[in-house]
Amino acid sequence: MNILNLENISKTYMEKKVLDNVCIGIDNTDKIGVVGANGTGKSTLLAITAGMINADAGKVIKGNDVRISYLSQNPQFDNSKNLLENITDAIYAGGDHWDKMGEIKANLYKFGIPDPECVPSVLSGGQKKRAALVAAIMTPADLLILDEPTNHLDSEMIEWLENYLKRYSGAILMVTHDRYFLDEVTNQIIEIDKGNAYRYAENYSGYLELKEQRMDYEKAAERKAATLFKKDLAWIRRGARARSTKQKAHIKRFEELRDRKRPEEERSVLLSSLPSRMGNKTIIVDSISKGYGDRILFRDFSYTFNKLDRIGIIGPNGCGKSTLLKCIVGLLEPDSGNVEIGQTIEIGYFGQENEFDITGNENVRVIDYVKETAEYIQTTDGTVSASAMCERFLFNADMQYAVIGKLSGGEKRRLYLLKVLMSAPNVIILDEPTNDLDIQTLRILEDYLDDFAGIVITVSHDRYFLDRVVTRIFSFDNNGTLYQSEGGYSDYLEHKNITDTGNASGIAGASEKSVSEKNNKDADNKGKRYRAPKEKTKLSYNEQKEYDSIEEEIEKLELRSGELEELIVKAATDYTRLTELTLEKESVDAEIEQKMDRFIELQDMVDSFNSNK
Repeated sequence: MNILNLENISKTYMEKKVLDNVCIGIDNTDKIGVVGANGTGKSTLLAITAGMINADAGKVIKGNDVRISYLSQNPQFDNSKNLLENITDAIYAGGDHWDKMGEIKANLYKFGIPDPECVPSVLSGGQKKRAALVAAIMTPADLLILDEPTNHLDSEMIEWLENYLKRYSGAILMVTHDRYFLDEVTNQIIEIDKGNAYRYAENYSGYLELKEQRMDYEKAAERKAATLFKKDLAWIRRGARARSTKQKAHIKRFEELRDRKRPEEERSVLLSSLPSRMGNKTIIVDSISKGYGDRILFRDFSYTFNKLDRIGIIGPNGCGKSTLLKCIVGLLEPDSGNVEIGQTIEIGYFGQENEFDITGNENVRVIDYVKETAEYIQTTDGTVSASAMCERFLFNADMQYAVIGKLSGGEKRRLYLLKVLMSAPNVIILDEPTNDLDIQTLRILEDYLDDFAGIVITVSHDRYFLDRVVTRIFSFDNNGTLYQSEGGYSDYLEHKNITDTGNASGIAGASEKSVSEKNNKDADNKGKRYRAPKEKTKLSYNEQKEYDSIEEEIEKLELRSGELEELIVKAATDYTRLTELTLEKESVDAEIEQKMDRFIELQDMVDSFNSNK
C-alpha cells in the first residue's frame, strides 16, 4: 500500500541543483537505502520527505494518518530540558501514550548513555546522535527516516540495530555508507546522481549489478546515437532540401541528436601517491597505559609495527580506541610507558575531530587549503599539481575556488582526507574513516590502501571496511587489555565464537593471547617478528596450463551453443528431441558461464602480477 509520494521535487543549493524533478513513491513494506556521492542531495531528499525543509518545486503527498519518525544527520536538543524529557517529548508527540520510561532508559544505556537525566549540552556529538536514534526508533511511525544511523555506533550496536530494522513493521528510508548494513536491511536502493533519482528493486549487492547493466545500456545507446549522428551530419553537409515532410523530419532528428544529453562517465576518486621511504625502525609501543580518574582505558600495551602491517582496532564506544591512536601519534601522553617513532616515519593522521582543522578554514578556498600541504605531489603517474589532485578527488574547477564553508559535511571530510594523503605519509592512521564519507570514496580509498607501501592503522566500526582493508584485529576488553586476532572482522567473529563456546579466556584468535603477551613471547624468541606469507608473483603450473587453454575451451562451447540453438529451431515439432536439445544447451551455457568466471579470475591474477613487476 502506498503511504507517501514525492512528485517532481526540485531543490537548489548555492546555484547547484541537487534534486531535479524527482518522483518517488513509498509503499508500507519498502526498506529503501539512498546512496550517492557526498553533496548530491541525499540528506536533502530525506529532510524534504520528513517535512523538515521545503522543496523549491514539487510536492510531498501523504495521508493525514501517516506518521513519520526522522533521525537527522545533526540532531538538536532543547537544553532547557534534560535528555529523558527531550526523548519522551519526541516519542509521545508521535502519538504513543504508553509509559515507555523504562524502555527508554534501557535503550539509552544500551547505546552508551548511562545518565538519562543529564543536560544534552554535556553530551558529545556521537552521544547526541545515539540518543536521537533511540528517540527515532521508539517513536510510533509508518515511515522511519534515518540519516546515517550507523555513525558513532560500535559494531555490537550496529548488529543490534540491523536486527531491529529487519523486523521493523513499517517502511524505512535511510542514508548509510555501511554496505553490510544496506545488504541486510534494504530491499530497494535509490541512487541520487546529478539531480536524478534511479530506483533499483534490490539490496546493495543487487543494485551494483543492475547499475552496471544500466551504465552499459546507456553507453550502447550513446554509441548508436553517435553513429546515427555521423550519418545525418554527412547527409546535412551534402545539402539537405527541406521541402518534403520526410526531409524536415530528418533535419529535426539531426538537431535532436546534436543537442542530446550524453551520458557522463562516472567520476571516481583517483588516489595515487609515492610514500616516503621507511627505515628499519618504525613505531615501537612499549607498555603504555592510559586512564582518566579511576577508569583504566588500556594498560601495558606493547607492539612493534611491521612495515606492511594492516591493523584494525575495535571495541565498544568509549573504551579508548581514539585515545590509543592519539598516544601513538603523540597528541596525548600515556600515563606510563613510551612510544618510539623512527626518524624516517611520516604519519598521516585522519582524526575524527577534523572539524577543528576545517572550521578554522571556513573562508579559505578549497585549492588554497590543499596547497597549504603541497602544491605538487609525486605519484605513480609522475608529478601532479594540487589542482589536478583536487580534480581526481571529485573537486572540479568551480568547487576548487569555492570557500570550504560552502561544502557539505561529507565533502569537507573528503577534503580533509585528501590533505592527509597529499603529505605523502608512510604510515596512515585513520580514526573512523567511514563516518560521513560516501561509498564511492570508500571504495577507492580501499583500493588505494591495497597498494599503499606502508603501515595502516585504523579504528572503525564499519565491518565491510575492516574485512576489506585489515589483516589483524586488536580488540579491547572491559579491563583495558587488547587481544589480537588474525584476519579481518569476519575472522575475528569466528575466533570470538570459538573462544566463547570453548572457554572464557577472552578473544585472542587462535593463540588466545593478549597483544602484550604475544610481544613478550616475541622478545624472548630473539626478537623475531611476524612475517606475512610470501606473496604470489605468478600463476602456478596448473593455473598457467588452465589459463593457456581456457579461451579455446570457451570458444568451442560457444560454437556448440550456437549449433544447439539452430537445432532447437528445427526440432520445434519433435517434443522429445526438443527437450533433449534444450537441456543440453542449458548445460553448455552454464559451463560457459562457469569458465568465463574462472577466466576473469585468472586474468585478474595475471594483471595483478604484471602490475607489480
